[in-house]
Amino acid sequence: MEGIGFWVLAIAASCFVGLSKGGLPAIGMLGVPVMALAISPITAAGLLLPVYVVSDMFGLWAYRRNVDRRVLAILAPSATLGIALGWATAAIVPERAVTGLVGGIGAAFALNLILRGTPVGAARPARVAPGLFWGTLTGFTSFVSHGGAPPYQVYVLPLKLEKMVFAGTSTVLFAYVNAAKLIPYWALGQLSLTNLKVAAFLMLPASLAVLAGVRLVRVLPADLFFRFVIWALLLISTKLLWDAVA
Repeated sequence: MEGIGFWVLAIAASCFVGLSKGGLPAIGMLGVPVMALAISPITAAGLLLPVYVVSDMFGLWAYRRNVDRRVLAILAPSATLGIALGWATAAIVPERAVTGLVGGIGAAFALNLILRGTPVGAARPARVAPGLFWGTLTGFTSFVSHGGAPPYQVYVLPLKLEKMVFAGTSTVLFAYVNAAKLIPYWALGQLSLTNLKVAAFLMLPASLAVLAGVRLVRVLPADLFFRFVIWALLLISTKLLWDAVA
């Protein structure tokens, strides 16, 4: 983990993480793939987790009043179950299979929204049963590769939350998920001293990116904001499918 190329990619990845904590959740999924251009994906996931956790603190402060408590009450326990499943199956589930699954779900959902247009009907209620399923998948895929955004958005986008509430609920949920991942990541040896030293350096650009993300969310019109989220979901999901196949 040295050289100009590595540090350019590492700083870019940390900025993606920060933007996601500023309210643009899908962008954070670019962090591990970008870092994987220089180091292994597993090492990249372990290195970026502390950056996620510190960035979460800034995001939590920015969105402390903009959350949907019912959505959090449904998704947080199920995401915890997903993290536990990811920890229990870390040695036997191929990362490639999980990557393909997440990419397929996200791409299909985003394409459906793009081709059909934004539904004009009433918002769906936050139902418990679908939330338990998508929340578990969110925790599992987040544990494997910090890729929990697609299943999370499949559940939350149809709820038609207000723009700031959508961003705040995303930030709070993934702050909880990232904190919950610290113990299993440590147990699996992915939080080495070397990783922590590099992560400490990356926390500054990530923190600045959080503030930039919050600003973008506040100034973007709601329609443009959700179009951005959907197209980002499609592009990132397509990249995940490519990674799984290639």
